Amino acid sequence: MNQAGTPGTPPQRHRVVGMVGSLRQGSLNRALLHAAIELAPVALEIVPLDISGVPLYNSDVEATATPSAVHELRVAVMQADAILIATPEYNHGVPGVLKNAIDWLSRPPADSALNGKPCGIIGASPGMTGTARAQSQLRQAFVFTNTYAMLRPEVLVARANTKFDGDGRLTDEATRTHLAAFLAEFWKWIELVGGGAGPTRTQDESTR
Repeated sequence: MNQAGTPGTPPQRHRVVGMVGSLRQGSLNRALLHAAIELAPVALEIVPLDISGVPLYNSDVEATATPSAVHELRVAVMQADAILIATPEYNHGVPGVLKNAIDWLSRPPADSALNGKPCGIIGASPGMTGTARAQSQLRQAFVFTNTYAMLRPEVLVARANTKFDGDGRLTDEATRTHLAAFLAEFWKWIELVGGGAGPTRTQDESTR
């Protein structure tokens, strides 16, 4: 692997798809993803994905035909080197729209777009825990999908309503510095675990 900072050797550039677990255009987490795009090192290209058109998972629909929005989501994730998720926390958990997208991406189990994919998780909340519970739930789901979520550093932006300006720009310097450090480590994580899918999943949960 190419290490960032190796004299005379440019670092390997990785394409990352960004997902926001909120449909609201003024979402703090949408703003956080935009901040990540702004602060990402040159070796990380972060491209946001729109999951608003993904229908609710239904195995009857899946058995008939894959919805176009689901197909586009799967292709985008499969073609990317990694995923970056910015998640809110609703009622101590993962927002339904985000979990639904992950459920679709986990299908089919033997050829999941999430299998062996490096992942980073960030989150912002007006509360004091900064989406810690939602992030923990995501990590639990990623055990089944064999998705390699980076453990540390964590980005848990508490009291986030005080850290963005009226245009949605992250203005808190300490948070900006921490997010930039996270992204530098995320590049290293992609280098460490990327480059191939993990073991094939055979369990099928569609009939639960």
